[in-house]
Amino acid sequence: MPSESERALVNELEDPLAGRKLKVGIISPYSFETPGGVQLHIRDFAKQLISRGHDVEVLAPGRRTHDMPLWVQTTGSSFAIPYNGSVANLSYFGWVGSTTRRWVKQGHFDIVHLHEPEVPSISHKPLIPGFDPCPYVATFHASFDTYPLALKCTQLYLRSYLSNIRSAICVSDSALETASHYLDPATDISVIPNGINTASFIAASKKREWQGTPESPTIGFLGRMGEDRKGFAVFARAASYILERYPKARFLCVGDGESDGRKILSSFPENLCEATEFLGRISDEDKASFYKSLTVYVAPQIGGESFGIVLAEAMAAGCPTVASDLKAFKAVSQEGTAARLFTNGDAHDCARVVMELIDDDEARQELSARGSARACDYDWSEVTRSVLSIYAKALQNR
Repeated sequence: MPSESERALVNELEDPLAGRKLKVGIISPYSFETPGGVQLHIRDFAKQLISRGHDVEVLAPGRRTHDMPLWVQTTGSSFAIPYNGSVANLSYFGWVGSTTRRWVKQGHFDIVHLHEPEVPSISHKPLIPGFDPCPYVATFHASFDTYPLALKCTQLYLRSYLSNIRSAICVSDSALETASHYLDPATDISVIPNGINTASFIAASKKREWQGTPESPTIGFLGRMGEDRKGFAVFARAASYILERYPKARFLCVGDGESDGRKILSSFPENLCEATEFLGRISDEDKASFYKSLTVYVAPQIGGESFGIVLAEAMAAGCPTVASDLKAFKAVSQEGTAARLFTNGDAHDCARVVMELIDDDEARQELSARGSARACDYDWSEVTRSVLSIYAKALQNR
């Protein structure tokens, strides 16, 4: 029989808040009108908290859309600016500061969880001197290949402005490396990765139309094709090399930017265009089936990635995965153990690694098994428990 102290330790590990139910306010810097990694992370984490009995409200820039959960509230407006190789829809000017602080004050939250408060948007707004109605926890997602001049110029200001944050979460060592420039040295920082629902990927069914054969393998891409950093151009060039050996191969592309993708393909031989299928945005259920059905999934991103959620998802589905050797991807793949790596930006090397896997059934099966095992480290049950531990510590220190 376990001792009383052992039982207490188990209970604490399973529920760091010891049964306490919290009211949590989460602030997103980016609009929910356009899907993105941070928004999806916030959505899925909020669902995890709600499933555990906590009361959650989310505030985001932009307007409401019909598919937003009732627990998401918006500021009513946003503006688009280029940010980290993408376009971010933010809200910063005019009344949004007072609106955000009023939302925090009237919410009577136990914890307010800010995401990327270094970004000039609403998650920045509660951090004014003297306004701390409850503890602030912040998550930092961004990672930069080259530290931006704008952040260098505002580094001292940000360090002072973010000093209200006593507990910070970075989604990876890459994000920590960036955030350490502007976080107060006294800030308590933890590295907690993004989460995935591994069960949904494991249970996904294959779709016949997406499945490959030895003669006609299917190779997948998921991302915004109009953003250079997502690496679609690298994927397209690698696909052209793969077609030389496998003329019946098919290349399935999920995500926004079909017109951009077709423009990139227009510089390649026509047979590549004929072999490429654009699937657009797909549901979460179909995304799991997409990974499950592929012969190989390719993550050709060339930069600006702080974690690598697509790798974790594909591996959870048991899909043999190939990725560029970005620092974040190396970490998720355990230095190429759970997913094969190729030299960043090198389409020839990408094609070589993909074809080695297509040629070797046993290698694909081994990689699938290692990837599935690694993906369990990113299950939401583990991630949520780690974040709740941060909440418990912040409340205790308060």
